[in-house]
This record gives sequence, structure tokens and C-alpha cells, in this order.
Amino acid sequence: MLSPATLNFLKSLKKNNSKEWFEKNRKSYESAKEDFASLVTNVIAQFGKKEAGIASLTAKDCLFRINRDVRFSKNKAPYKTNMGASMKTGGKKSNLAGYYLHIEPGGNSFVGGGCYMAEPDLVKKIRQEIDYSWTEFSKIIKNKKFVSQYGDLDKGEGMSLSREPKGYEKENPAIEYIKLKSWIAFTSLTDEDLTSKDIEKKIIAAFETLQPMIHFLNRALEE
Repeated sequence: MLSPATLNFLKSLKKNNSKEWFEKNRKSYESAKEDFASLVTNVIAQFGKKEAGIASLTAKDCLFRINRDVRFSKNKAPYKTNMGASMKTGGKKSNLAGYYLHIEPGGNSFVGGGCYMAEPDLVKKIRQEIDYSWTEFSKIIKNKKFVSQYGDLDKGEGMSLSREPKGYEKENPAIEYIKLKSWIAFTSLTDEDLTSKDIEKKIIAAFETLQPMIHFLNRALEE
């Protein structure tokens, strides 16, 4: 579980997002980072028994930097107000689908994963695999356990093409998922979840439910 101090640090950072404040509170940041890394390490150790692709990863392979890239952003705040970890074969820089944990106090935390904004050639592979294997993919995302945990894949604003991609018909039974630009699913975590002794079990259970979809996507990407 996470320490309440980790959430308190992120809350304070959101209110004081400046380099001056951050440097004054660097020890608190290092403690929060270590706390989050410990949670990720424990999840890898447990879930890695069922997902061989992540078993050899370390927290360092998965954690994202807290510094923001502000070069092309109107928001010049220097730091992220969340902590994130991507657990997938090859680590966070891999092009494969994988599992993701996002910690952001105030009801903004979540767990899930998939394949997010892949390169065009990889998107093409996933669309083709969904088209060819729609019956299989449909069973995965309409499985009772999956629906109960995630509802559906994320189809929010900007996640889908406005019309079917070239080479696909509107009548294709899989078109709703072929039109997606990312194939991801997430479920929320409360602040109380994060500091509960059961948080690791909750994260691992969410990953287990997502695992068939991750394997389906990676089969397409690795072909």
C-alpha cells in the first residue's frame, strides 16, 4: 500500500508547482517516489508469476519521470502532479501493449492498460487483427469479468476516427473497435484504495482481467 504522505506530497505539489518549492521539498519527493516504486516492485513480483513478459522488470524500467516536457505546451508547470508506471515487455519505452498504474490524488487515480497512440504501422496491424479475429476479440471485451471491471474500451473524445479507415466497410461488425486509435481500458482507484492493505491485490486483479486483451494486441504487434 502507499503511505498517506505520498498522496499528501502530490496534493501539495499540485498547489505549489514550481522548481523553487520542489527543491525545498525534494526529500519528500524522494520518499514518495521510493514508496511508489516499492508498490510497483511488489506488483511486478506477484503478477510476474502469471505474466512472464514483466517478471524481469524493475521499478526503474517502468516509472515515468515527474518532470514535464513543456517545450510544446501552453501549460508551463514544470512537474506532473501524478506518478505513473508502465509495466510491459521491454519496459516503458516498448512499443508493445502493457499494463499501467496512475496515481493522482483527488479521485484521478486508475489502473488498466492496453496500447496507446501507437505508430501508424502498428495501428494497422491491430486493426487487421481485430478484423480477422473479431469473434475472439469480441469474446475478450464482452466477457462478464471484463465488462464488470472496465465496462468497455475507452471511446472518449479523440480516441476514434470520425469515419471508418480506408479498406474497411461501415457494416463491418468490428468497425467500432477498428476505428479506435488506441485500445485501452481503465478502472478508477480511490485515495482510500491506494492506502489500503489490499491495493496490490486490487491492481493485480485488474491486470489479470486485462491480460487476454494485452496478449491479443501483442500477438498482432509481434507478427
